[in-house]
Amino acid sequence: MPVPPHLPPGSRRDLFRSLAGDWLKDLVEKTEARVVQRRYLRPPGALPEMGFLAACTRCGDCGKACPVDAIVPLPPEAGLAAGTPHIRPEVQPCIACADMPCAEACPTDALTVPAGKWAGYRLGSLELDPHRCVTFRGRVCRECATACPVGEAALAIDAQGHPVIRREGCVGCGACVKACITTPTSLTLTPLEG
Repeated sequence: MPVPPHLPPGSRRDLFRSLAGDWLKDLVEKTEARVVQRRYLRPPGALPEMGFLAACTRCGDCGKACPVDAIVPLPPEAGLAAGTPHIRPEVQPCIACADMPCAEACPTDALTVPAGKWAGYRLGSLELDPHRCVTFRGRVCRECATACPVGEAALAIDAQGHPVIRREGCVGCGACVKACITTPTSLTLTPLEG
């Protein structure tokens, strides 16, 4: 079949690749939406959720390697994710170990130590609700900042005494979530998409 005059040679192949790429991307997104019903806070170095579910053997080695027992398996009610490791920061947060023993212990590629350790790596996304935070009602509190294992690079207190999340430094470990004195907590940690 001749190439239509408005397309230069090779463009049909490029057009097919772009259409197939868009179709495949859409298929992956729809499949993931059906398979991944809920996101969990995964241990450091976790693959994106679909890859993690496929690669994790549910061996428990990452949980055994965690020095603070922050990594626990999901219960049977978690469906396809049952038995996979996750972190519940309100119970026991990750402490952002410099050597990431959990990822080092993983026998598969489900968890890997990122290049540069914590550089550019996130477990989740942290948000502050100023309506709940006592510092916005005139009370002095530094509990979240004091608990942060990363320090001021992730969570600082501004001149008015309010917590300031520094996204470029926050690894999403959840230590501040557990330390928060409000009920419900003023800090919300959301697992990453992808």
